[in-house]
Amino acid sequence: MERPEIRTELPGPKAQEWLKKDKLFISQSYPRSYPAVIEKGEGVWVWDVDGNKFLDVNAGIAVCAVGHCHPEVVAAIKEQADKLIHMSGTDFYYPYQVQIAEKLAEIVPGAQNKRAFLTNSGTEANEAAMKLARYKTRRPFFLAFTGAFHGRTYGTMSLSASKYVHKSHFGPFVPHVIHVPFPDPYRTPFGVKKEEVVDAVLSYIEDVVFHKLVDPEDVAAVFYEPIQGEGGYVVPPKDFYGKLKELTDRYGILTVVDEIQSGMGRTGRMFAIEHFNVIPDIVTIAKGIASGLPLGAMVAPRSLMDWEVGTHANTFGGNPIACMAALKTIEILEREAIENAEKMGEFLLGELKKVQERYPEVIGDVRGIGLMIGVDFVKDRETKEPDGKLRDKVVYEAFKRGLLMLGAGDSVIRWAPPLIITKEQLTVALEIFDEAIGAALG
Repeated sequence: MERPEIRTELPGPKAQEWLKKDKLFISQSYPRSYPAVIEKGEGVWVWDVDGNKFLDVNAGIAVCAVGHCHPEVVAAIKEQADKLIHMSGTDFYYPYQVQIAEKLAEIVPGAQNKRAFLTNSGTEANEAAMKLARYKTRRPFFLAFTGAFHGRTYGTMSLSASKYVHKSHFGPFVPHVIHVPFPDPYRTPFGVKKEEVVDAVLSYIEDVVFHKLVDPEDVAAVFYEPIQGEGGYVVPPKDFYGKLKELTDRYGILTVVDEIQSGMGRTGRMFAIEHFNVIPDIVTIAKGIASGLPLGAMVAPRSLMDWEVGTHANTFGGNPIACMAALKTIEILEREAIENAEKMGEFLLGELKKVQERYPEVIGDVRGIGLMIGVDFVKDRETKEPDGKLRDKVVYEAFKRGLLMLGAGDSVIRWAPPLIITKEQLTVALEIFDEAIGAALG
């Protein structure tokens, strides 16, 4: 298979012109990693305005689950655009919202007696979950985890704790959010051994948080990502969420599982929480659900989703075109992409561990499930001190060679390609990744 073709020095002349305009007219708060000015995409490939071709292992940050511009999704979008573009589901009924909600009730873990609240984004889905949890429990507090990222609006920013820059100069935040350590098996909290991390975190919640900081009867919900995304693609021990659910059920605390990055087939299951054999109370979804169209959802049992008329609504959430794109995306996921994600994930994880063996001094950990894999760069294998500068150099060197990658956490490169990616395409990506590490090390 041919490698990506770079025709001009990056950024090319057309890209440079767009970058100048971007600086003038676009908020410079966006954390761009390299000057890729993308004009079109197809499958796992994208092209910039100068015609340079790149292999994309970001999938728009895990959004284009079935690849860029999948022809079946494009056809569904065009067909729906001819029928109805908008008719706000806040005030009117239309079939497309009901169709996607019915499908979500089927695929979200648990019985099918569920309802969905449709949004434009993941942060809105999590905000809706915050409101529903407080409304139904009449309790004010939330628990969340260090390393978590749940969004950038005020409620979800308050839940998040992955980077201080997300919060710096934005306080005060939504009150009554308590953060607890996440059971990271690689950089364990409390200095405990990997085998002790689950019990250590649960003991901290019960003995410190519930004994000294807050009455558990005042806690509405615990929010968590099954696999932390922005926090560094951190996978907890398999028994953690089951034990956490036992603890929360004891006190009538709801569990809200944020599947925004980990859901929609990315881990080889429709939702990552399925790997942990736990049925959450509320699930939030976005990113990979509609192949790039703005759609998110909060899904919960009907017994929870029976709040009073007018308590929550959304003008654009559940847009007809986004709903039909989502239905087609899910069809493709169920037909072929999820199975491929499982197979290609096993292959990619194994190959990345071989890369780790070639660079044992700088790659501290390779971890993940399915096509949600993180490579953690360190200054020292023993101390596990993160090496964000090296990580950033590798990302840029990969870009120069036609491979689009992104960081996560302090020192991780995330692998989150379209779920349709082939072994041949991954082999090319791995070859470039290996070269990029060598070039970054100089």
